[in-house]
Amino acid sequence: MTVREGSLEAPTRHPLAWQSADFYDQASLDQELERVYDICHGCRRCVNLCTAFPTLFDLIDESKTMEVDGVEKQDYWKVVDQCYLCDMCYMTKCPYVPPHQWNVDFPHLMLRAKAVKFRKGGAGFRDKLLSSTDALGKLATIPVVVTFVNAVNRNSIARGLMDSVLGVHKDRRLPEYDSARFRSTAHPDASFPARDGDKTPGKVAVFSTCYVNYNEPGLGHDLLRILAHNEVPAILVEKEACCGMPKLELGDLEAVARNKEINIPVLARLAREGYAILTAVPSCTLMFKQELPLMFPDDPEVGAVAEAMFDPFEYLVLRHKDGMLKTDFKKALGKVSYHVPCHLRVQNMGQKTRELLEMVPDTKVTTVERCAGHDGTWGVKSEYFERSMKIGRPVFRQMAEPAPDYISSDCAIAGRHIEQGMGDTPAQKQHPLTLIRMAYGI
Repeated sequence: MTVREGSLEAPTRHPLAWQSADFYDQASLDQELERVYDICHGCRRCVNLCTAFPTLFDLIDESKTMEVDGVEKQDYWKVVDQCYLCDMCYMTKCPYVPPHQWNVDFPHLMLRAKAVKFRKGGAGFRDKLLSSTDALGKLATIPVVVTFVNAVNRNSIARGLMDSVLGVHKDRRLPEYDSARFRSTAHPDASFPARDGDKTPGKVAVFSTCYVNYNEPGLGHDLLRILAHNEVPAILVEKEACCGMPKLELGDLEAVARNKEINIPVLARLAREGYAILTAVPSCTLMFKQELPLMFPDDPEVGAVAEAMFDPFEYLVLRHKDGMLKTDFKKALGKVSYHVPCHLRVQNMGQKTRELLEMVPDTKVTTVERCAGHDGTWGVKSEYFERSMKIGRPVFRQMAEPAPDYISSDCAIAGRHIEQGMGDTPAQKQHPLTLIRMAYGI
């Protein structure tokens, strides 16, 4: 049989067989890890993406055989722990992803390993806590509690204690919580007539996400104001839980399934009613577009939600192509350094955020397409903080080079991470939604 060297075909993904017994079988997992690690060892194209691959290659190069068979099986986990499922190796580097016959899906293999580890009790209190975004948000945004939580997060003594006891790095800037939750303060305007376009539904349902609801509700308000300015009727999804991405990254697939049972029936009904469903966090959009359909490939409601789910800028640019987006921008943005988050890139829709920002007159956008290295919770943890900053250094440098007026990323956490990595800078950090709202003068 002839083996092709690489593939020119578009990557495709197989469903995740997470409910099968073999998925959690340690011997089967070890065999697949060894197979894929050996392919990666013979290629090494991904060495500059993150620290998972240098960790693997160092283990191999320092082994007795200098091959994968010289690496102890327990050391395989050192590679797994360095992967935060950004998907960049799969989408941008690996020539052996399916439909290539070698069938390499490194991120989903790492996900399988994390699921095996979680099922064996491999997740500690910190990891379970950090991935419980809904529970944390509900507690931390109680009016009396929120002041205390934010003060603790800013206090160096308290942060040192959190570092030593909980394993949250003392130097990581953490997002503040806001007692004025988005879901309780939002005023969506559904009074406009719905005008469907060839590419876009004419009405929108906003899935607020944990981060927007509890940490930066202003992002949700900006999105609603942009939709109202463009006379798009909008509502909030009436009931929602976390999308499941933090639990997916932990390997707690049963928790992902439980959240899916809360979210999907509500979202599927909205999809059937002709709503476009928007989230302001790329990871949440990706969860509904890709990960849940791969976990539940035979569920028609999951498929309907995936079809109705849009990134906000994907929707707005398609709205422009339908001839229904206002471009009456009143404020120039000057120089914008814009970072494309990994979980936005893997949605394969092009740079829609950049396209819309560049419609603003007298605005120059410098785009940085590289992983910033934070991930949802990975870069918060004490053992990974320094590595996350190291991964981000090229991004910090590229974002600073144009001497921008604004630094921006669709991922609010990545934007915060980049701002920290850039150090002293006169540039303002603003989310792209905020920039467009400012450009409209609303």
